[in-house]
Amino acid sequence: MDRFDRHYSRNILLRMGVAGLLAAAAVAWQWSFLARLYLEQRLPLVGEVVNGGILLLFLAGTGHIVRRLSAYRREEAAVADFLAALRRGDEDPAEGLDPESLMALRYRTLAEAARRGRPVDHNALAATLVAHMSTEASFPRFVHNVLILTGVFGTLVSLSIALLGAADLLAATDGAGLGTVIQGMSTALSTTLTAIGCYFFFGYFHLKFTDAQTRLLAAIEDITATRLVPYLTPGGEQAVGRFVGLLQGAEKLLEALRASQEQFGGLAEGLDQRLEAFRADLDGLGRQVAAIRKLLHEGFRLPEEP
Repeated sequence: MDRFDRHYSRNILLRMGVAGLLAAAAVAWQWSFLARLYLEQRLPLVGEVVNGGILLLFLAGTGHIVRRLSAYRREEAAVADFLAALRRGDEDPAEGLDPESLMALRYRTLAEAARRGRPVDHNALAATLVAHMSTEASFPRFVHNVLILTGVFGTLVSLSIALLGAADLLAATDGAGLGTVIQGMSTALSTTLTAIGCYFFFGYFHLKFTDAQTRLLAAIEDITATRLVPYLTPGGEQAVGRFVGLLQGAEKLLEALRASQEQFGGLAEGLDQRLEAFRADLDGLGRQVAAIRKLLHEGFRLPEEP
């Protein structure tokens, strides 16, 4: 991976802001209809509770996605900076990165393992990272799965209220249950409309959130597999190459040892020659001393030694 878009999550956040503005414009455009549906019609308590629950879930899930996308934006910047440092050939490509970023943590984990000479299980590292990021997506996944069900629940409850009103209407002759029927049908429409609108908005950006998460994971694992593992924990052909280099170094060391042995052999031979010459000199000196002693005995007529 030579190029990495560091603005993917930021673009999703911008897209989310534009979508929110468009939704606000649509609400302003249809305000008269929505005001009659939600404000002028007196909804029963169950309708207000269901609509409030839908909006609360929607806002909580959207806020979580915005926070995680903001964090992924920083992670993507760290990955892009790390790739740039690798291309420049920096000695420490993680220098200057946020020490808590996923890319910096992965690099330091592999570097520490390589320094200690321990093998690294890339599959275990990848599984751990996937499990960690899966927990970050659990709440948006829950909201995505439950959001539409709340609308269905509100619709079913509202239709039940409408059926009760219809039963009262059939039992009475003064039309007392007609208001209950109208309230039930209005509540069913409002809860369904709220759930569908929130689900449509949240569902799209939940998909884009998972895309950003998957893309970040894929980038980190690709860099690990193609750049870091071969460099920090070499294996296969690189190990063979280093082994061959070690053999060549050992051969050169043996040649140096042979040269040293030959040099020491020459020194020993020269030392033997010098010792022989020294012995010869000692023998000559001994003969000269004996001759001097003989002359002294003869000159001074000393008695002969026993």
